[in-house]
Amino acid sequence: MRIERCGDRAFLLRLGDRPDAALSRRIAMLRQRLVQARPAGLDDAVGGFVTLLVMFDPDITTASALCDIARELMPRDDEDTSARTWTLPVCYDPGMAPDLPDVAAAVGMSTDDVVRLHTSRRYTVYLIGFSPGFPYLGDVDTRLMLPRRADPRPRVPAGSVAIATAYTAVYPQETAGGWHLIGRTPVRLFDATAPSPALLQAGDNVCFQTVTLAEYDSLRAKVAAGSYMPQCIERAT
Repeated sequence: MRIERCGDRAFLLRLGDRPDAALSRRIAMLRQRLVQARPAGLDDAVGGFVTLLVMFDPDITTASALCDIARELMPRDDEDTSARTWTLPVCYDPGMAPDLPDVAAAVGMSTDDVVRLHTSRRYTVYLIGFSPGFPYLGDVDTRLMLPRRADPRPRVPAGSVAIATAYTAVYPQETAGGWHLIGRTPVRLFDATAPSPALLQAGDNVCFQTVTLAEYDSLRAKVAAGSYMPQCIERAT
């Protein structure tokens, strides 16, 4: 664990050099433990790919004191960091997946093979960023790795499922975006009125499940009515 000062009100804990699922879960668990411990002077902690930014009130505590607490709370290498696993329904119908044919052509596969690979693994939420509730999910199958689009879209529909480089993601809101759109989920990933606005948290796992266009429309209506939540296997205790 390396420590980097960020002015007089924050410091960065660098916990690794390369992002991976295990490291992301350790960072998420450390953040959760810090927030739950509520040491005097702690303002917030924000996880990154390989870092945890710790913000504090210098009139109440010091970076050194919080670093000592972080070391005590750090998950051990052999500690179980099991997380919640969500299953999100995704429609890969052409009307929901404008870039799927181009992605398939670029990687030399059929669209069915792209969908099969995309739904064949469990992803880890590395971090939440870019827009409220936007999850960076890793890692996609190496055969699906592509750079971002050369021409970003000014508007990407909410719920769009996309891939770029080693990651896949879901756009929680309509926003600009440069990732390849290969499907769409009816699930709402961010609700500003909810007690916990972001559905997903760093360290969570996500699986994608294929649904038909008719099933998508039915689930979307249930989501709008507040009668549907995606399947979630809770964090192990």
